[in-house]
Amino acid sequence: MALPKIIAHRGANDTEPEHSLAAYIRAIEFGVDAVECDVRLTNDGTLVCVHDRRIDRTSSGRGTVSGQLLADLVTNDFSGSLDDWIDFEDPSPDESRTRLMTLETLLTTILDFSKTIEFSIETKHPVRYGKYVERELFDVLERYGLTKLQNGNEFPRARVMSFSQFAVQRFKKMSPLTEVVYLAGKPPRRFHNGTLPAGVSISGIDIHYLKQDPDYVDRVHSFGHKVHVWTVDAMEDVDFCLQLGVDAIISNHPGEVIARVKKWSQHSSPVV
Repeated sequence: MALPKIIAHRGANDTEPEHSLAAYIRAIEFGVDAVECDVRLTNDGTLVCVHDRRIDRTSSGRGTVSGQLLADLVTNDFSGSLDDWIDFEDPSPDESRTRLMTLETLLTTILDFSKTIEFSIETKHPVRYGKYVERELFDVLERYGLTKLQNGNEFPRARVMSFSQFAVQRFKKMSPLTEVVYLAGKPPRRFHNGTLPAGVSISGIDIHYLKQDPDYVDRVHSFGHKVHVWTVDAMEDVDFCLQLGVDAIISNHPGEVIARVKKWSQHSSPVV
């Protein structure tokens, strides 16, 4: 059985502020297969890595992402999602931990560090700019060659995710080679049998639903689709996902998950 890909949810945000450059660098150091981020459009059309509609929780500022210019947003300290530093003085809250990160900064950082690490990029809906989020995302990914096949890979390194069926289908039409992920807390009734919306090849499912319906993985696989599970932070849930044979584990604790998967693989390897 192939081991699942390990995806760092908003970077390694158990030890660094979510969506910060420091969080993604730490995830790289852990050896993740992919990094996940949420993207939103600023008032002047720049994609930034922010989960919430408002910046109140994660920064020293207030208001919505879509209602402010990038130049105004970057004046805030965006390390607010982490209550305690690893150590009071080391690491210090430098710019890699406090500065709002644009999607382009994330892409250039990962591309400089690695030729293999993948991107799982979630577009948030409903949002003020609607379909223009996917349009701008396509333009950015295309500019970096991330809508094309590279190094003999079956798919481009960037995949696009959303809880909006229409958003992922919209992106698929713009970028036919790109894998798209339909996210759901639990699948709508019409997709309980393991099918997915037209053009979608990956189900992004909540770990809580999967524990209620573990056979869902086999049903999705029977249609030739993949299962990515979020957000898997408890080690017993990692074991559960490994037993089910999921295709990717998305976690806030990527270092711990990688160690757990490595240990599991060593114990489950057949003796020859």
